[in-house]
Amino acid sequence: MANYTISGSPHVHSTENTRKIMYRVLLALVPALLVAIYYFGWYALRLTLVTVATCMLTEWLIQKFLIKGPVTITDGSAAVTGLLLAFNVPANLPIWMAIVGSIVAIGIGKMPYGGLGKNPFNPALVGRVFMLVSFPTAMTTWPQAQPIFEKGFFADAVTGPTPLGILKESGLQTIQQMDHMQFLDMVLGNRGGAFGEICAIALLLGALYLIARKVIDIATPLTILLTVFAFTGIFFLIDPTHYIAPWYHLVYGGLILGAFFMATDMVTTPMTLQGKILFGFGVGVITVVIRLWGAYPEGVSFAILIMNAFTPLINKAFKPQVFGVVKPSKK
Repeated sequence: MANYTISGSPHVHSTENTRKIMYRVLLALVPALLVAIYYFGWYALRLTLVTVATCMLTEWLIQKFLIKGPVTITDGSAAVTGLLLAFNVPANLPIWMAIVGSIVAIGIGKMPYGGLGKNPFNPALVGRVFMLVSFPTAMTTWPQAQPIFEKGFFADAVTGPTPLGILKESGLQTIQQMDHMQFLDMVLGNRGGAFGEICAIALLLGALYLIARKVIDIATPLTILLTVFAFTGIFFLIDPTHYIAPWYHLVYGGLILGAFFMATDMVTTPMTLQGKILFGFGVGVITVVIRLWGAYPEGVSFAILIMNAFTPLINKAFKPQVFGVVKPSKK
């Protein structure tokens, strides 16, 4: 009787491989990283180097001394996790906290399940949520964006609130009461927040590159954005004096970063088109619920992790057609 080895997904053979895909993701994140360095200087660069290095080192140590299997840190997946983790935290986060979060991301969010292709949850978000719960003050103390040519590359960061934080803490839900925060500033990155999520333009440039190279499918991020826009738009139309316009929700917080770079993870999200749309709808709805009525001003990370848990059920409900099997005609 023949023995078969079942490897982790994906199973489709092509000229693409994990290394190519991961390095394309890293390349797509470069514009947002450059903008972060422009606004936060040494703090953003230092934090990025620490999280990427710690993630790669943690994966190497586990594979070398615990699993004692092949070392795969050169495939770029650990580096992507480190970079995305850095993008989801304040630029002035203490280094030791970033190291702890990176260890959790790889050591708990990825490797216990067998490594890349087998983890049920997005590792970067596992690390991010762990730090948010463990270090809530540091994880919600945001440095304000300020060009390095005005303050210097190594200048200390000046902290301040994020747009969503102002809305949540003050109870103000009208953009007229936040007229000092212009929509263009939100798009270009001139605002507080996690340093990788601030510039919508840079993130969209990277996303367009990944879509053009067919690394990600646009179905999930487009569904997320449309869902958030539609639901927040309904509340805005019902009471525009109490809820901000839906287009602000698209650029506030980490919605674009989450929609294009974390909700499109091939391992933790559904395989079929119907599944991806359902997944994106769930992420969008949960994000809106947390933003409008939850304790935290941002809900993208929680929404993606919650829907990651539903991915096996979604895949079971929307199974792809088996190659070589003809569906019976309905007569």
